[in-house]
Amino acid sequence: MKNESIKIGDVTFGGGAPLALIAGPCVIEDENLALEIAEQIAEIGEKLNIGVVFKASFDKANRTSVNSYRGPGIERGLQILSNIKKTTGLPVLTDIHIPEQAAIVAEVVDVLQIPAFLCRQTDILVAAGKTGLPINIKKGQFMSPADMKQAVIKVESTGNSKVLLTERGSSFGYNNLVVDMRGIDIMKKIGAPVVFDATHSVQLPGGQGTSSGGERHFVPLLSKAAVAAGADAVFMEVHPSPDNALCDGANSWPLGKLEQLLITLLKINRIS
Repeated sequence: MKNESIKIGDVTFGGGAPLALIAGPCVIEDENLALEIAEQIAEIGEKLNIGVVFKASFDKANRTSVNSYRGPGIERGLQILSNIKKTTGLPVLTDIHIPEQAAIVAEVVDVLQIPAFLCRQTDILVAAGKTGLPINIKKGQFMSPADMKQAVIKVESTGNSKVLLTERGSSFGYNNLVVDMRGIDIMKKIGAPVVFDATHSVQLPGGQGTSSGGERHFVPLLSKAAVAAGADAVFMEVHPSPDNALCDGANSWPLGKLEQLLITLLKINRIS
């Protein structure tokens, strides 16, 4: 894989391009809320001149509890994502969880995301690669940064070299994650633009018994360190009221504080 930039809509990742942003709610709660969040992110992106990709999941297949909210499902979820894309003009990213979803979801979105727990699964990586879309592979909490090269090779085996790698922390004992910033440089040397997931990196997996906890106050600290370390983009789950979010609220960043944090990150990006 060559160390080149990847274009997603009008947003460029890597290759010396300015910092980019992937942001949105963890899961689609309802269409109006998802659209409201997307429109606010788009406004912030235009104001700050930062490229934005909207992110939301139609299904969260790896919730801690069987009783947790998972999302509207693939059919309704794709309808909502399609409407958001048409209304805001933002490129759209969402997860897939089984190989059979790849071609269906690729008809609507601009980027397919492989969840961290599935980053070694050959069938889903190959199916995603065959769509020809850019693929964002989240590094597993159990994976070393260097080992992500094999995940990239699996996608490349389809002739698709449009791969992003996302750092989201590594398991550190029980119910905790730690971020090794060296991993950003290691994965960039694989040849892929590297995204830093600032919100999942502060997650406490399963830390609340039936759901994951999080240490939201560390989002600015880690995101600033990641941008200084050379991350090409930042990924953040954002919500207007994180404490009331139906998924990952404990580690989501408040939408009202997004602009100010991005101003700081852009300053670091310009000098790093």
